[in-house]
Formats: sequence, structure tokens, C-alpha cells
Amino acid sequence: MESRRLARAILLLTTVIVAAAADRAADRAALLGFKAGVMRDTTGILATWSGPDCCTGAWAGVTCDPATGRVVSLELQRPIGGSPGTFMEGVLSPSLGDLDALDVLVIGGMKRLAGPIPDTISKLRNLTQLYLEGNRLEGPVPEGLGGLSRLRALSLSGNRLQGPLPAGLGSLRSLVQINLNGNLLTGPIPGSWGSLRGLQYLDLGRNLLSGSLPGFLGQLRWLRLLDLSSNRFYGEIPAALWGLGGVLDLNLSGNRLTGPIPDRAGGLGALNTLDLSRNLLTGPVPESLGGLGKLWYLNVSRNGLTGPLPKALGAGLPALLSVDLSYNRLDLGTVPGWARVRSLRDVHLAGCGIRGVIPDFFNADSLSSLDLSDNSLAGGLERVLQNKPALQNLKLTGNRLSADLSALALPEALSRLDLGSNQLYGSLQAFLPKVGPFMEVLDLSRNRISGTVPEFGPGLGLRWLDLSGNSVAGPIPPTVARLRNLERLDLSRNQMEGTIPWSVGEMASLGWLDVSVNRLSGAIPASLLRIPRLQHASFRSNRLCGQIPQGRPFNIFPAAAYAHNLCLCGQPLAPCA
Repeated sequence: MESRRLARAILLLTTVIVAAAADRAADRAALLGFKAGVMRDTTGILATWSGPDCCTGAWAGVTCDPATGRVVSLELQRPIGGSPGTFMEGVLSPSLGDLDALDVLVIGGMKRLAGPIPDTISKLRNLTQLYLEGNRLEGPVPEGLGGLSRLRALSLSGNRLQGPLPAGLGSLRSLVQINLNGNLLTGPIPGSWGSLRGLQYLDLGRNLLSGSLPGFLGQLRWLRLLDLSSNRFYGEIPAALWGLGGVLDLNLSGNRLTGPIPDRAGGLGALNTLDLSRNLLTGPVPESLGGLGKLWYLNVSRNGLTGPLPKALGAGLPALLSVDLSYNRLDLGTVPGWARVRSLRDVHLAGCGIRGVIPDFFNADSLSSLDLSDNSLAGGLERVLQNKPALQNLKLTGNRLSADLSALALPEALSRLDLGSNQLYGSLQAFLPKVGPFMEVLDLSRNRISGTVPEFGPGLGLRWLDLSGNSVAGPIPPTVARLRNLERLDLSRNQMEGTIPWSVGEMASLGWLDVSVNRLSGAIPASLLRIPRLQHASFRSNRLCGQIPQGRPFNIFPAAAYAHNLCLCGQPLAPCA
């Protein structure tokens, strides 16, 4: 009897060992199936996948259970800070569905992993985390994912997925996170998702979703983030959303929402950020917004809001750091006193009907970004530039400001200065040397600036330089090529003379070049063919002559880009004689 028991135990143990070995072999085969679907891997990850055992720790991204020897985690991510040339190219193999012990599956940032998400992923019944972010996956979100009952986190953001949101996900009561941001998904939010009562993070931004915002979202009491931005949702904001007492971040921007902002914001007691910008909202800014004691970011710009601002906006909101009321139908007349006195970081009041001179701001130590564009401000600029050590972004375009550029002193930290469409004057060569190494965007277009473009020294970080629509004369200095990071150069509609420097061809980051409506002569240098990222160029209305550089993109730009010169020839114009 004892011997028979021992024999049965040995047989059972042998069966278990054989089955375990078979499972481990199946896991290895599934991983090699994935590797076979990748035609090119510049990350170096898959080069480590060799040898008979995938659980030795040598296979990068593969983690096994030490007790069972089964693969429980597969995490393949593009290295942080990796170059654009770091990627995997291929498809997701259906063999991934054979990793039936898998708990975590992460494949992210590979950019060239394309094709559909295999339906076999729905076989991974032990899966708790599925992250397939930042790839090039397409096709629908598999409906079978609704059968992964243990799934807690689902992120498929940053792909090209299409079709509707799967209604089956509504049965996953364990789900805490859904992130489908940055795809091409369409249709409404399924009603079944109202059952996801444990959901804390819902991000559907940057898709093509439509329909009205469902009221059941207000019943998801554990939500901490709700992002439905940049879609096609329409109709009024459900008042039920204002009952999400635990939500920290609420973003409904970039839709087609209409009607008023519900005056029940007091229910959003934990709210940190509220973004309702770029909709069709009307009516006043509600008084109840002033009761949001933890709100530090408020953006209701680019709507049709009217009426005076509620007093509660200045008296309340003790945590407020950033406010944007730009481009509504507000006629403020002056900058509100609370925006000038409180320790705000960002004050954006573009297109708010503000008149008179630029007022004093007494929050100079905190003010980092100020946008008063498209108002009716007049007078000088000295007051707004003085004693602003933290100021990084200043936008005053579209006013009636008048000042001598050469007399201005710039804050050292300034990285963006937009003074376009004003009445500024003075010498450019006296001003540009004041631009510091932190400046990235400089727009002085459509003013009355004169003088010449001075030589550029090393170390400048400019990405955008717009001097168009002034009275700038003289040549384009060859040292413009020292602006290694420059992406946009607009010198159009001035009085510039001389030739286009050969050195412009060394500006590898340049994507936009406009020197039209000047007095430039000579030929378009063939060196410009070496600019790899150029997408727009215009040489119209100068005194240029000779053959247009015969290579892309110059020979496929429209003929209008070369019109009204002396004797330019070659594609897209007539052949040279």
C-alpha cells in the first residue's frame, strides 16, 4: 500500500515537473514569436533574448516568478532620453496571448510598432496592467479586453487606434485607470462605463469622440482625473459633473460645449485644475468658482463668456497661481486689481477689452507669464519689463504700444517676447545684442523698427525670429548660421539688400524661411539644399536671379514662392536658358 502511494506521488510530481517545463518552454516560444514580429530593433533589448532559458535575468524586460519559472512581466520601453533613432519596427505578434501567466504587459514608446492589437491579448486572464503607449498601433480597441476581469490599469495612449470605445470595458469592475489619449477613436462614451465605480483616472483626450457628455460620469465618485479634451463633444456641461468632490483635474477643453458654466462649482472641493477653454460656452463666469479653495489653475479662454467678473474670483481662490480669461466677450476695461496684487504665476487676459497704459504689477517676484495681447493698450513698455526677475513669457502683440527698442532692458530669464503689431521704433542693431541666451521666441513683426540686422554671436538659443513688416535694411549677416536651434526665420516685407548668405544652408533646424518682399539680389544658394527639415520658403518679390536649387523641397514649392524676381529659372519656373 505504501509503495503504491509513493508511486502515485512520484507520478504526480513527474507530471507537474513535465507540465511546468512545457509551460516554461511555451513562454519562451511566445517571446521568440514576438521577437520574430519585430523587423528592426535599435533599442538593443531583443539582442539579449538568446539562450535556452528566458528566466535567467539576461533577457531584458522579462521577469519571471521564481517559484513557478513562468513569465509574469514583460516591460519593453524606449529608454528615457533616447534618440529619435531608438525604436522597434514591426508588429505585435499574436503569440503574446500565449503568455498566460502574465501579470504586467508594457510595450511603450517604440514609435514604429504598427498594425492592430492582437485579439489574443484577451486570453491573458491574469493581466492586471496593460500599457501599449506611444507606438503606432491601429485598428480597433479589442472588445475582448472586456473579459480581462483582473485588469486594473489600461493605457493605449499615443497610437492610431480607430473605431468606438468598447462597451465591454464597463464590466471590468477592478479598473482604476483608463488612458486612451491621442488616438482616432470615434463615437460616444458607452453607457456601460457608468458601472466603473472604482475608476480614478479617465483620459480620453485628443480623439474624435462625439455625443453629449453623459451625466453618469458624475457618479464615478473615486475619479481624480477626468480629461475629455480635444474631442467633438457637444451640448451643455452636465451639472452632475460638479458633484465630483474628489476630482483633482478636470479638462473639457477643445470641444463644442454650449450653454453656461454650471453655477455649482462649490461641489468640486478638491479641484486643483479646471480647463474649459476652446468651447462655445456663454453667460457669466459663475460666482461659485470663487469657492474652490484648492484651485491653482483656471482656464476658461476662447469661449463666449460675458458680463463682469464675479467679486468672488478676486476675494476667493486662495491657492490660485494661473488664470486665463483670454478671448471671450469680456470687456474688463482695466486689469483686475487682484491679478496685479496677488502672487500669481500666469496672468493671461488677451482680448479682454483692456485700455490705457500697462499697469503696475506688484507680484513681480512670482509673475512668470503675462499675456495682454489684442487689447487697446498704449504708452511705453518700461514699466512691464522693469524688476521682473521671474518673467519668462511676455506677449503684448496687437496693441498700440510705442517705445524705442534701443532703450529697453530685458529681464534675464525672458524666453519668449512677442511685441508684434504695435508701434515700436528704434534701431534693431542696438536691441538684438540685449537678447540673452534663454530667449527662444522673439517676435517684433509689424512695427516701425529700422536699422540693420547685427552680427550674431555664439550661444544664442533662439528657435523663432520674426522681424517681418518693419523697415529693416542692410544685408542678412552670414553669422545668422550661428542660430543653430532656429526653426523659423521671417525677414519678409523689409528693405534688406545684398545676397542670401551661403551659410544659411548650415541651419539644420530651420523649417520656415521667408525673405520675400525685400531687395535681395544674386542667386538662391545651392547650399540651402542641405537644410533637412525645411517645409516652407518664400523668395517672392526680390531681385534674385539664376537657377532655383534643383532638389526637394525647392523644386516642388509653388511657383508663387519665386514670383516677381529678376530672372529666376528652373523648376517650378520655366527652364533656364
